[in-house]
Amino acid sequence: MAIPKYDELFEYVLRFLADGAEHSAAEMRASIVAELNLTEEERNEYLPSKRQRVIDNRIGWARTYLKKAGLMHSPRRGCYQIDQAGVDALASDCPIDNDYLVRFDSFRVFKEESRGGEKNVGADSNDGNADGAQSETPDEALAQAYEEITAQLADEILEEVMKLTPVAFEHMVLDLMAKMGYGTLEAPARTTPKTGDEGIDGIIMLDKLGFDLIYVQAKHYAVNHAVGRPDIQAFVGAIAGRGGKGLFVTTSQFSAPAVAYAKMQHIVLIDGQKLAHLMIENDFGVATKQTFFIKAVDSDTFTSYVEDE
Repeated sequence: MAIPKYDELFEYVLRFLADGAEHSAAEMRASIVAELNLTEEERNEYLPSKRQRVIDNRIGWARTYLKKAGLMHSPRRGCYQIDQAGVDALASDCPIDNDYLVRFDSFRVFKEESRGGEKNVGADSNDGNADGAQSETPDEALAQAYEEITAQLADEILEEVMKLTPVAFEHMVLDLMAKMGYGTLEAPARTTPKTGDEGIDGIIMLDKLGFDLIYVQAKHYAVNHAVGRPDIQAFVGAIAGRGGKGLFVTTSQFSAPAVAYAKMQHIVLIDGQKLAHLMIENDFGVATKQTFFIKAVDSDTFTSYVEDE
């Protein structure tokens, strides 16, 4: 089955704690994962940040929301126990979701505080409906928003790149490669003469000592122009016998036969979308507009105080 959303895990968490005893986060995760019968792939699916598993993130937020509503609590760090309100929730015929939690004052206060207090606490019942429609955890929502912003930025970058002349595009590609760490200290990258280049637009060094060469072809094509296998074959022929590697960069895309052939010939392909994302990742042609720091509890700090007791 697919990994349940965080609000679909409320009942799983409470059922696990239904015996009234204290249980650790690890015990809870193991029990819920087993009950959900998740595949190995689902168990190890990570958030876009690659720093936390999706199931761990969603169970964690489910615990947070249930604690804020007063249905469970944490008697000590890393351990959890059900409260009477949680027992009552399990005994009721109501689905335990965000709409159920919003009936508790402490949960409404928490939601208002998380929004910066834009509405009065204990407003109308529509507040609960709004929360119930949110099936992502805050971490997932933030990651999704980041991906959407990045995708939009990539499109804007490509629009600017398409305004360049083909020669300017060649220089830009080589400058990007230099920014990524390729090239020698004296000559990070160089373009080849326009005549007699045999389809090679530039040469860069694989390492800063210059032991290996990378021959570059950079094609400034319209976005809907697919680079085909014949283009890759011509490039392979141009670098044959030169003792170097091949990199083919385009503003457009590659056909399936071109991709398959390039893979056989060990030619690295960079299409327009990948180029834009490389520019973003390497701070090339972009500027930072805003920075957010997402912080988490440093358990080691508090452990040191416990050891001093």
